Amino acid sequence: MNNSSPYTPPNIWTWNKANGGRFANINRPIAGATHEQELPRGKHPLQLYSLGTPNGVKVTVMLEELLALGHMGAEYDAWLIRIQEGQQFSSGFVGVNPNSKIPALLDCSGPEPVRVFESGAILLYLAEKFGALVPTDPAKRAECLSWLFWQMGSAPYLGGGFGHFYAYAPVKIEYAIDRFAMEVKREMDVLNRRLAENRFIAGDDYSIADIAIWPWYGGMAKGTMYEAGEFLQVHEYEHVNRWADELAKRPAVQRGRMVNRVIGAPETQLHERHDASDFDTRTQDKISKT
Repeated sequence: MNNSSPYTPPNIWTWNKANGGRFANINRPIAGATHEQELPRGKHPLQLYSLGTPNGVKVTVMLEELLALGHMGAEYDAWLIRIQEGQQFSSGFVGVNPNSKIPALLDCSGPEPVRVFESGAILLYLAEKFGALVPTDPAKRAECLSWLFWQMGSAPYLGGGFGHFYAYAPVKIEYAIDRFAMEVKREMDVLNRRLAENRFIAGDDYSIADIAIWPWYGGMAKGTMYEAGEFLQVHEYEHVNRWADELAKRPAVQRGRMVNRVIGAPETQLHERHDASDFDTRTQDKISKT
């Protein structure tokens, strides 16, 4: 094993910020706000506070799909939360999500604002609010929600586990990488077997299950996450790749992936979205020219 040194846990754990690696400036063992700052509000009923990570992409894709279906009540303002700068610890953000994680949604369409946090909860909330992208048949709905919550329970292995130890940890620990690589490949095989028999995750129809799973496992299948495609031999999952390619061609998916995005080519980054026309006028390549 390529562990840097033997480690015996003490009787009582104490926080050593020096062991935090690249995320040491934003990770801490307590909750709550670190500073006072209100969140901005835009003109639309739905206010999204997020970043273009896989969890953030779920919600922007969902909103763009709802708009594509004609649900104009799904118009939204998407505000950029720069987590590396600790903006998720502002008093305003903590008021919407006490867990200080993106994405967080504020629905201002009713008499009183409704807060929704956790990406899976936001997807389900929006699906039920607009009556779209979740089956109404009890058996099909159960299948869809089972896969939605499968993603919520599985992604920590892919992101917080494999991604952390393979790409971000300050030292490479063979045991940790092997443990999580094994689990990610098992999860990819679960999806591959499912998609060998179904066009979409929950069956014949595109749903919030696809929207939840695609940013994580679709990204892994295409080798764009953690530069680990060769390491995990993701080309072997042919049915996941077929599905990932099909979803990537959807215009709403392409738009949703741009919102709150701060990496990649400037033309793919729309830091904030306040109007449908922003995709044509406010991407970073256009802003840099003004």
